[in-house]
Amino acid sequence: MATRARKHIDLALQGGGAHGAFTWGVLERLLEDERIEIRGISGTSAGALNAVVLADGLMIAGRKGARQALSRFWSRVSNASGHVHSVAALFGHWPIEGSPLHFYLDWLGRSLGPQQLNPLDLNPLRDIVASEVNFDRVRACDKVRLFVSATNVRTGELKEFRQPQLSTDAVMASACLPLLFRPVEIDGEAYWDGGYVANPSLLPLVAESPAHDLVLVQINPSRRDALPLRVPDILDRINEITFNSSLVKELRTLTLLQRVLEQEGVPPAGGRATLFGQIARLKLHRIHADAELSRLGARSKVNTAWSFLTRLHGVGYQAACGWLDANFTHLGRRSTLRLPEPID
Repeated sequence: MATRARKHIDLALQGGGAHGAFTWGVLERLLEDERIEIRGISGTSAGALNAVVLADGLMIAGRKGARQALSRFWSRVSNASGHVHSVAALFGHWPIEGSPLHFYLDWLGRSLGPQQLNPLDLNPLRDIVASEVNFDRVRACDKVRLFVSATNVRTGELKEFRQPQLSTDAVMASACLPLLFRPVEIDGEAYWDGGYVANPSLLPLVAESPAHDLVLVQINPSRRDALPLRVPDILDRINEITFNSSLVKELRTLTLLQRVLEQEGVPPAGGRATLFGQIARLKLHRIHADAELSRLGARSKVNTAWSFLTRLHGVGYQAACGWLDANFTHLGRRSTLRLPEPID
């Protein structure tokens, strides 16, 4: 199919640990569909990892190369699971839940910082990223624009790494869990996981990508019908709410701006008016599997067993299939995501 016949989309990829394998499945299905061209990706944490792996694969061998790179990356993550679990066990993810040892390790993990628990700052994921991703190729990638979010520890502000700034450090900053690892230092600033302030950041896609259809790939469930009663479940839900709050605020802001522009009209082109025009033309969509992912607890986010990752991949693949069947014809025409109402 000729490139001019393709529909252009941007992707906003959430973080969520091993649940990022859901996004792997979504990306594989979208890459298979020759009717779609991915023009920009904004990613946080696991979303950032998926983004740079995809871009590197695109530069090697196009769509097929991207699919192969993603599969190889998640296979490497699974193969390193023994090292990952040895650290994660100290934070309540121990297979002997309810035992005295479990409660002792849980207390220890919440009482000590990464300098005490992980003095060498060992992170097997860094080694995987460094060996699997050629960041010279990623920075030179002309097939998709990339944006990676991290949290500045000192200021609490969002840091958006643009493509020329991407590196192993930038991606690991986006995925840095503060209870497990030391902050990632870049140019004298310390960074933690980007999910605290943007999961993911939407504005760079709206302002800088030529596509007008933005597809959110959501990992963290928006809603859970069952009230959490146990402490681990309560903490898990607090984490989900925190990691979704910045996204909800950004969506509400876009909703309000679109409503104002519809009523007042878009200003003449030039300067800020160009951004207003982009917002006015923006169509929002969402691929998710809230029903399936809401049944998974916090411990599953460090479950890198291959059977679990491929199961999540299948859920993501099917979610993308369903979304394409229901919404492909609406791309370029209207939003299919019901936006949250702006606060009056």
